[in-house]
Amino acid sequence: MATLGTGTFTYETSGEDWGELPADWTLQEATAVAVDSRDRVYVFNRGTHPMLVFDEDGKLLDHWGDGLFSNPHGVSVGPDDTLWCVDNADHTVQQFTAEGKPLLTLRAEHPAQSMSGDPFCLPAHLAVDPRDGCLYVADGYGNARVHKYSPDGRLLLSWGESGTDPGCFNIVHNIVIDKEGWVYIADRENHRVQVFDTNGRYETQWNNLSKAACVSLDPSGAPLLYVGEYFAGIPSNKTGTNLGPRVTVLNTAGEVQARLSDQSYGDEPGRFYAPHGIAVDSKGHIYVAEVSWSEYGRFMDPPRQVRSLQKLVKQS
Repeated sequence: MATLGTGTFTYETSGEDWGELPADWTLQEATAVAVDSRDRVYVFNRGTHPMLVFDEDGKLLDHWGDGLFSNPHGVSVGPDDTLWCVDNADHTVQQFTAEGKPLLTLRAEHPAQSMSGDPFCLPAHLAVDPRDGCLYVADGYGNARVHKYSPDGRLLLSWGESGTDPGCFNIVHNIVIDKEGWVYIADRENHRVQVFDTNGRYETQWNNLSKAACVSLDPSGAPLLYVGEYFAGIPSNKTGTNLGPRVTVLNTAGEVQARLSDQSYGDEPGRFYAPHGIAVDSKGHIYVAEVSWSEYGRFMDPPRQVRSLQKLVKQS
């Protein structure tokens, strides 16, 4: 284990892959993680079973989703504790009960053409507005758009285009909405978080991040945003510090409260490979899902299994 952060934002790492699994199961890659109102932890992954459900101590409670997904990518929990799963290879967004019963599917008749602006082309994530239940889809790999839907799945509006200017995107990768109606978007390859209102009007952006891949709000209502970041360097400076991968805690004015890890990627406790999904429970503990297999392969041949899921335990 290792200790990260200081003061109010001090955490102890779980070290190895967090969560108990049968010996013949693997995570391979945990692409996303979400926590519901009862602190049950949902891990969307590309291993033995696509959805794993744990209690806060890492005990396996349930699993589901076998045969339902082509490439698990994003998961989020709605205000009613239903699960929203984004499959980017199948260009779909699906809603499930906590037990895995399908409820609603959002998909176009045909996958959209790349950069057409139409839904969907390799979507990444979904967020639910806690005030009115509207759905916001980060259509991020093949498009540079956010699509807003009514709670029953009617497309209401879309915004965004490819680019680096304010309001433009270079991989709309992750999205959350707070109780005031502000929309926070991890604009990954532009190394920033952008903030919009729910009609797509640009408000501001937060820079000085590495590759901002995932965002999560504090469930207590505290004005805090947790950002998971990829390594922003290249193989020649892989030993550089303060380039990610890491977790950064900001307040909702965009001011950095803590940087969790200043080291490059690695297996040692307190280091990361590629934070791809992030969630926070009611006690302030942080869960980080990492696409370690994919990211490891950018720098060297990946081993059979590398750590893909960590819990950062908040210290009182």
